[in-house]
Amino acid sequence: MSLEFLQIAEAVAREKDIEKNEVLEVMEQAIQMAARRKYGMELNIKATIDRLSGDVVLKKLIEVVQMVMEPTSLEEVRLANREGREPEMRPACDRRGYPLKENASQVILAKAQETNPDAKIGDIITEDLPPIDFGRVAAQAAKQVIFQKVKDVERHREFDEYKDSVGQLISGIVKRVDYNGVLIDLGKAEAYLPKEEIIQREAFKQNDRVRAYVYKVQESHRGPQIFVSRTHPQFLIELFKEEVPEIANGTIEIMGASRDPGFRAKMAVKSFDHNMDPVGACVGVRGVRVQAVTQELQGERVDIIEWSPNPAEFLVKAMQPAIVTKVVLDEDDNRIEVAVPEDNLSLAIGRRGQNVKLASILTGWDIDVMSETEEAERRTQEIDLWTKNFISNLDVDEVLARLLISEGFQTVDDLLKVPAVELATVDGLDEAIAGELQNRAQACLDAAANKLKELGVAEDLSSFEGMTADMLTVLAENDVKTLDDLADLATDELQEMLPTGMLTDKQAEKLIMTARAHWFEDEDEEEDEVDVVDADASSAEAAPATA
Repeated sequence: MSLEFLQIAEAVAREKDIEKNEVLEVMEQAIQMAARRKYGMELNIKATIDRLSGDVVLKKLIEVVQMVMEPTSLEEVRLANREGREPEMRPACDRRGYPLKENASQVILAKAQETNPDAKIGDIITEDLPPIDFGRVAAQAAKQVIFQKVKDVERHREFDEYKDSVGQLISGIVKRVDYNGVLIDLGKAEAYLPKEEIIQREAFKQNDRVRAYVYKVQESHRGPQIFVSRTHPQFLIELFKEEVPEIANGTIEIMGASRDPGFRAKMAVKSFDHNMDPVGACVGVRGVRVQAVTQELQGERVDIIEWSPNPAEFLVKAMQPAIVTKVVLDEDDNRIEVAVPEDNLSLAIGRRGQNVKLASILTGWDIDVMSETEEAERRTQEIDLWTKNFISNLDVDEVLARLLISEGFQTVDDLLKVPAVELATVDGLDEAIAGELQNRAQACLDAAANKLKELGVAEDLSSFEGMTADMLTVLAENDVKTLDDLADLATDELQEMLPTGMLTDKQAEKLIMTARAHWFEDEDEEEDEVDVVDADASSAEAAPATA
């Protein structure tokens, strides 16, 4: 029987393509289970198979402890085994209630030192057990354990093999197609292609060969679960890595990609060789490289653009084929306003907003597209509003007001943010005029502050970031005098109160949401206070009463 263990282990290892030592370890576990069934399930038994002779050695393990413990109940043992955890324990006692000195797997220190004076807590005492004769029932049970354990080892090996495949392309044969997705046979494992990860208009049937991108691998009791996708942007990138040698060797780098799967995609590339055109290299001679990718993606059109560190320049390229005539960046809100010719507006937006959406994902900016006419009208409204404010507040003519606007000043507050010497460098101004403008600006702000005080505007609103004197005055005249009043407004209500062009919809929305922030902070503080009160109450209940 001894040599048979080694022969069986070698045969199983060869058939399942796993290590022979792993099979022997599984067989040892099966022998341990059979020995426990014979000698007692409460025993801690260790079986060892000699790797050369195949002899089996059984030993009973007894731990030296401070106090002998036992499971709280047999039901707890069954539940713990089912949940894969250690059972809850309690001090072991005899029928009279006295603590036990030893049981099948533990012995107290004093008892152990009677035979071994050097024993200490935590030591393991071993005792030899006679070898067992595998009967029909024991052999069948051992066979089941071996089969299950080998299966577990096989699944774990498969998981180890595929867990590092995330981010790679795989190829397999369609095994089953159902409403929820496609099951793909990879040879040693299976991958799952969910329905939402399949390109539209794409249909698979049994025995079709399919390629996909591995985006997740997780372990389960049935083996590794491999999830793949054909709609992931990285699938597009990996396909180009295979088709373009310059990407594989690092001469060209793909900086990002965005997809509307099955319809259109945009990809940004960068070359580390100044003599190489990255776009041309990815397209290939007569478009052979990009056509190979397009064919794999069911005709998905791929726009390849050259990446630029300049956000405005990069955006202009990302909006192709539309022609962009003007770009305005708002870094605070991470937004870009784009103006295009009237006949390019639909092209810039794209079918179902496709072009602007893909450009936005690729660049990482929120994009507002408008025609040149719309941009010019809005710009005119803004300039007219700023001009009127300068004329009325500073008592200057239209020429000087527009001169200040052309230099980047939009409100009276802006004039006080720069030194008079710097303001005097503006063409047509000198130090005297600059000083007078700043005096008038200060007087205007003082008068506005007095008026706001008369109107009863609260300090939290007047000091709120983003508020100007003109805005505060208009809001106060509409009974918006506190931060809570502003927070109660809807975006369209705020826009109706303010003059046209003073705030965009996005700016108004951001202002209101920022004003509401303190509401949520107050809620968090109240919850913290409740938690503290509950904790104090619990402590008071738990504290013993004193006379």
